[in-house]
Order: sequence, then structure tokens, then C-alpha cells
Amino acid sequence: MNQERENASNYSSGRYRTPDGAPADIVIFTIASEERKSAKKSLPHRELQVLLIRRKNWPFEGMWALPGGFCSESETLRECAQRELLEETGVEDIHLEYFNAYSEPGRDPRGWMISHAFFALVNETRLARRRANDDAADVKLFPVAQALEMSLSFDHGAILRDALARIQEQMLTTTIAKQFLPEEFTISELYQVIETVVPEFEEKNFIRKITSTQSRKGILEEARDSDGDLKLSNRYSQRAAQLYRFTNYRPKLSIYS
Repeated sequence: MNQERENASNYSSGRYRTPDGAPADIVIFTIASEERKSAKKSLPHRELQVLLIRRKNWPFEGMWALPGGFCSESETLRECAQRELLEETGVEDIHLEYFNAYSEPGRDPRGWMISHAFFALVNETRLARRRANDDAADVKLFPVAQALEMSLSFDHGAILRDALARIQEQMLTTTIAKQFLPEEFTISELYQVIETVVPEFEEKNFIRKITSTQSRKGILEEARDSDGDLKLSNRYSQRAAQLYRFTNYRPKLSIYS
């Protein structure tokens, strides 16, 4: 039997099984900093953390999860993510990046749910006014290493791992580290921020490479005072170290160059 060819006059959405919902899930990372209580000067303790909520309702009532919720017909998925983040955690005005869709059968006991995930790596000051709201019984920052060991709701453990891989890539390929540094900083401070997000990062010739390698030259510049003299700092060390600042230059990196 020949099937009638579908066109504008005979199309019917009833022919197709549609998902039961299109939720947005949001992974918010931050780097928490704490000054060390020591007589000897040293860099602060930094830790990569993720924002989680404790679910108030079924399914997975009482369990920790990523913030998120269902998209309505009157909004885009990005608008949904921003709204849900505000409603559940009180956090707003965060630039979110889309990174993946999750459609594994059975991922949600309520039915066929295709979740769209967003992520952001933001300064901890942006999360200072976080509060549990709407469907969240609690909201809290967890060390990422701890969160990865937790039994999270739905498939949020997998979403968290994927988002972590994305921010680690960004930390090594963009200047996102500047969000967690003062305008003027030492190379040791920059190295520590990178290492906080990418623990396996190791570069013995970091100073030389980041200030002289052709493809990266121009990302940083030495900080100077009004007289043009180099600026030094001994805030975190006994010996004064050169201060640097990020420029507005964005190198075009290529695997072929």
C-alpha cells in the first residue's frame, strides 16, 4: 500500500509521538577561594564547586540534583533555563552556554523526557545570594569531586561529568581564568586557577610559554605603574613577583599552525 505523501494540507501532529516534556538542566560551577590561616604567605585555597538543589517533590524527593525544569510553549529553552535557575536558586543574570541533549530511554520515571543541558563557570560572588525556592528544598555548593561521587537524581551525574569536561576545555583554550583573578595578578595565581579546574594540568615552563610562544603572545602583558615601571607584589610570597594583566587579544588557535 502506498503511503500518502505528507504535505501542508494533510499534515497532522497526531501521527507522531511527542516527548512528555522538554526540561532544561543547568550546571553552575564556581571556584571558591579561602585565605589560608598561616604565618607564612601563600596562595589561598581554591576549590572547584558545583551548585545543586535538594528536590522537594517526586520523583527523587529529598535527593540532590542540578537546577532545572520544564520548558513552556511560550519560551525558548535558554529562557527556560534562566527562569528555572532563578526560581529554584535565586541566581540570575548568568550567561549560560548550551552543550548537550540527553534522551536516554528511562532517564526520567515520569515519561519520555529529552533534557537540554546548559552550563556556566561563574565567580563565586554571583552566587552569594543563592536561596532555595520553588521546587527546591535546599540549595548548596558542593566540591565537584564530592558531587561526582554522590547519587544524583535522574542522569545528572552524567550531565555533570560532561559539563566538567567542557569547562576544563575552556580553561585550557580561552581566557576564562580572568573571571577568578584580580585585574593584576602573578603567574602563580593564574597557574593555580587553571590547576583548580584541570587538576592534571602541569607545565614546567609555563611562564616562558605563555609570555613568548607565538600563538599565545599578547594574551598577557606586564603590569606597569604610571611612571612605566614594572609592578611587583609579595601578597602571596616572601619575594616580590611580577604582576601581569590580561589584554583584550584573542589568539586564533589552529591544529595546523
